[in-house]
Amino acid sequence: MAAGARGRVRTAFPSAPARARPAAIFEGRRRWRCPGGFPVPPPELPRFTSAGPGLSSRGSGALLPRVRLRGGCGMALPRLLLRALHRAAAAAAPAAPDFNSFVARTNTCGELRSAHVGQKVTLYGWVQYQRQGLFLVLRDFQGLTQVIIPQDEAHSHVKELLSSAPLESVLRVTGTVSPRPLGQENPKMPTGDIEVKAETAEILNSCKKLPFEIKDFIKKSEALRMQYRYLDLRSSRLQASLRLRSRVVMRMREYLCNLHGFVDVETPTLFKRTPGGAKEFLVPSREAGKFYSLPQSPQQFKQLLMVGGLDRYFQVARCYRDEGSRPDRQPEFTQIDIEMSFVDQAGIQRLIEGLLQHSWPEERGSITTPFPSMTYEEALAEYGTDKPDTRFGMKIVDISDVFRGSNIHFVQNALSYPHGSIRAICIPQGARYLTNKDLESLKESAKSQFNQEIMEIIRRPDGSLKSLLTKFLGEKEKSELIQALSMQEDDVVLLAAGEHKQVCSALGALRLLSANLLEAAGLALRDPTAFHFLWVVDFPLFLPKAENPTELESAHHPFTAPHPSDASLLYSDPAKVRSQHYDLVLNGNEVGGGSIRIHSAEQQRFVLEKVLKEDSEVLSHLIEALELGAPPHGGIALGLDRLISLIVDAPSIRDVIAFPKSFRGRDLMGNAPDYVTPEELEPYHIQVSWPLEEKEAKKN
Repeated sequence: MAAGARGRVRTAFPSAPARARPAAIFEGRRRWRCPGGFPVPPPELPRFTSAGPGLSSRGSGALLPRVRLRGGCGMALPRLLLRALHRAAAAAAPAAPDFNSFVARTNTCGELRSAHVGQKVTLYGWVQYQRQGLFLVLRDFQGLTQVIIPQDEAHSHVKELLSSAPLESVLRVTGTVSPRPLGQENPKMPTGDIEVKAETAEILNSCKKLPFEIKDFIKKSEALRMQYRYLDLRSSRLQASLRLRSRVVMRMREYLCNLHGFVDVETPTLFKRTPGGAKEFLVPSREAGKFYSLPQSPQQFKQLLMVGGLDRYFQVARCYRDEGSRPDRQPEFTQIDIEMSFVDQAGIQRLIEGLLQHSWPEERGSITTPFPSMTYEEALAEYGTDKPDTRFGMKIVDISDVFRGSNIHFVQNALSYPHGSIRAICIPQGARYLTNKDLESLKESAKSQFNQEIMEIIRRPDGSLKSLLTKFLGEKEKSELIQALSMQEDDVVLLAAGEHKQVCSALGALRLLSANLLEAAGLALRDPTAFHFLWVVDFPLFLPKAENPTELESAHHPFTAPHPSDASLLYSDPAKVRSQHYDLVLNGNEVGGGSIRIHSAEQQRFVLEKVLKEDSEVLSHLIEALELGAPPHGGIALGLDRLISLIVDAPSIRDVIAFPKSFRGRDLMGNAPDYVTPEELEPYHIQVSWPLEEKEAKKN
């Protein structure tokens, strides 16, 4: 090798003397010979990346591979193979999708530009708008194109057809791309510099009168939109949301499968009822009295896949929960389900941060990792919730010490509780932006939801405090209160005293309600373009049951492992045990949750039988699997519907699902659920006692 050539790809012709030449083809691989004549393995093929080891720049700045032959022969790579490698690298680069492959159109309605002027094109789409027989606007999934209706006698049939086509009819139009007349360009349209002069046209399907206009600015009731969902799907807003969702999922698959070796496995949707968690939908079987259950998540299956040695699993999973209607819930939903063997909490967190960074839409800016983290106790104490919105301040502040020496009866009574405290939030400019009616509604909300009394304190422009409490406070206590809460002029403080968790929960809810009121009044508080991720960790492993506080239930699910520091407490004082459960929060919404799992059969049986008082026989298949060499494992599930709705700033997850259920869990388009006949029920050994009004409905 020439001096100074080490580490570079040499570009001499293959006939140069010191060149390794192919000697023979053996089992589909070329064997190479060094100048001394002995064969060597083929060269290592480099990994092509945008930067990093194995790359060097040559001439124009292109990245070229540095290649060294295995076996110690430092021969330069032949030029032909080098070119082949570059072609392979170019082929691996992502290309723009071809929307016109396999179909009869030449272009979409959103892609024509000035560069296409003079070309003859064929477009397919829906009539968005038509004006006085002069032109119409044709729409498809990608955009709009203005089509000029011919006025000459030779094209009178085309004029008649296009002028009479009802809105939302499906057309085929062939014509020539022309520049718009000077001054008639539309900079608001990507295709606003051109128009298509129609030469031939065909109505492929005429549209009857619509139940509503297909325009984003036209307000429609949600019930009407869901009844005619196939029409609502034509809106640009829904089209954009569903296409963004598809891109995000594809990038997630790429990250998990191609970059980190995860295996995409489909798990059953017909299973059996399991203890804990949300209510599950039951599916009758042909065996009398036996029912399947639709899983609320693939939890047990993904753990069993780890026992089976799959090591890394993921799935875009359909899940089901038969629970009450909530704006951010659906009876059927989708989650990115993940499980790994030999992983700890930090490993799962790094995986998810990388996954979201890789799949995050470029048009939404970038996200910074690692995400901040706080414990469950910190979140409750500072924000009053386990899913804090950290885009704005107004944190809950402990002011117990300020009032500890006061003579206020209800304050001293609160501090006498084992977990009693006095806490407050400071609403910036509250006196300026909130009315008395607003303040009364906040106090009433705390009373009705949390049975918590609230006192307000207002700082006047002269610096003095206005409140029923001020007459009980000395100047020193007033000064300490102002300092503790960083009160400014016109700030309003909401104060609560009582049991710690109740006080924090009430103030946390008021914090969010106050933010809504301030923003409605015109005070910018939360950046709508900001995305604040947060890990919440160290949850309690068990919580008291709401209906019977002396009994415990799982805070996450019964398969969550205890925190290593609290493992001994599991057998002596389980109520004090923290878990290895972690939630991912985005802008005050839970978008993911997971845990490190119990992989000891003995510990799993103890949790089920002794702590939760459940029949472990129902989970005998899982417990037996844990006895047969189960590796330590953990995982997480991301709520895909909720994540996408936050990315696109949709008011509800129903706006990012193609065919969602209504607020009450009904399909208004197909009228599901629906009645079935007694004959259809007979194989399932089910009889229905019909209420009188439903009997009449069935008859009709």
